[in-house]
Amino acid sequence: MRSDLVTLVSKCTVIPEKKSDMGDLKLSASDLPMLSCHYIQKGGLFTRPPFPVDSLLALLKKALSSALVHFPPLAGRLTTDDHGYVYITCNDAGVDFFHANAGNVFIRDLLSPVHVPDTFKEFFAFDRTVSYDGHFRPILAVQVTELADGVFIGCAVNHAVTDGTSFWNFFNTFAEFSRGLKKISRTPCFERNSVLISPAVLIVPQGGPKVTFSGDEPIAERIFSFSREAILKLKSKVNNQKSSWIGGIDAIEVLGKQSNDPWKPEQKPGGKVASVLENWLRNAVSVSVSVSKPQTDSPNQTAEISSFQSLSALLWRAVTRARKFPPSKTTTFRMAVNVRHRLEPKLEPLYFGNAIQSIPTYASAGEVLSQDLRWCAEQLNKNVKAHDDDMVRKFVGDWESSPKCFPLGNFDGAMITMGSSPRFPMYDNDFGWGRPMAIRSGRANKFDGKISAFPGREGGGSVDLEVILSPETMAGLESDSEFMQYVTGWA
Repeated sequence: MRSDLVTLVSKCTVIPEKKSDMGDLKLSASDLPMLSCHYIQKGGLFTRPPFPVDSLLALLKKALSSALVHFPPLAGRLTTDDHGYVYITCNDAGVDFFHANAGNVFIRDLLSPVHVPDTFKEFFAFDRTVSYDGHFRPILAVQVTELADGVFIGCAVNHAVTDGTSFWNFFNTFAEFSRGLKKISRTPCFERNSVLISPAVLIVPQGGPKVTFSGDEPIAERIFSFSREAILKLKSKVNNQKSSWIGGIDAIEVLGKQSNDPWKPEQKPGGKVASVLENWLRNAVSVSVSVSKPQTDSPNQTAEISSFQSLSALLWRAVTRARKFPPSKTTTFRMAVNVRHRLEPKLEPLYFGNAIQSIPTYASAGEVLSQDLRWCAEQLNKNVKAHDDDMVRKFVGDWESSPKCFPLGNFDGAMITMGSSPRFPMYDNDFGWGRPMAIRSGRANKFDGKISAFPGREGGGSVDLEVILSPETMAGLESDSEFMQYVTGWA
């Protein structure tokens, strides 16, 4: 599909409806490395609302102005002081709001192709903008693109200011105000008193840092969808379980996912539906544990591998196979982990800013392919479990000893970088006329081996993987039966 089908109609600045009294916020040891990364670009594809576009634009501008009151940094700018420290100045300078038109593009044109159309890249502002540019450009931009039978609402936000947790909390709040809520449901925390707030100074080159990967290499992009049933089947295989499903449902996994799951029934705390479901699940967990789990004092006890680690291991093997490396080639699987709950004392769950660290797991191509799937999953599991308070502080200390921007990319051709999370509440973004048909991203931070995990639209533990690979590797992945047997719609 042609990528010149989108035309800009208008641009304006939206400011918070109330002035902020928040002081400057210092960028942390988790924020500063992101100054060389592109702005995050994520958004939702929606059906057309049942009112004129002028009314839609007015509604969204008003909702955005209201949401910015609760997220003052997003309406501010970056500034560097005389000592080299970088801050967010919450000066109410405002955000960019774009209205674009793609009236000849239908939803089916966007969702029916096997590979993600380049048209999506035109649905976002600040294309290829590096986060350091937040010193003289808005920290946030919203683009609303009219389609023939729908609308796309895309946000571009500075990656040195937010991570995925903070981004989706803002996007959810924006949607809540759009559909008429008067009070924010998930208040962000702007405290800056943790070990992440560092005395180290990041020295940047004249003109600011640049991205550390080439944005001109040919890539293929595809969304691979995995149903809840497929995910549980995969997890059961990795854990060698035969009796962990109760009626086809892994109760432990379901309990763990309820908080961010849009499929759960509407209910009040302590309501009848909630209590019945929780009792059933807890009973199911009890049965599952007694049937399939070893006793805690057993010397042969093995670690429980999560659904997401199982899926990541499956991908690691398939991509390694498709890249056709010699057995001695070292491969790397990087996973971005949320450190909010790993620190002691813990950060608030809605701490605003970056609170992520990238955990690398290394193994030779020969090991990845000759060992079984569980072995690959165990390597990922061990590294994630080991990333406790001490390890988070070690990562911070290592960075402070040599401050630098995060080296994002695939430097030896053998790397996979997993970002985002299927636990993010992406499909909670109902702006007043229904949930998104799909979540998609722009061109930002994409290179061979970049993977982003989204929740599936149907919820319940389903997962979508946005996979970026070289065209040759993508072709190999698409013909890999071990991987594709779990993909929805593959036969």
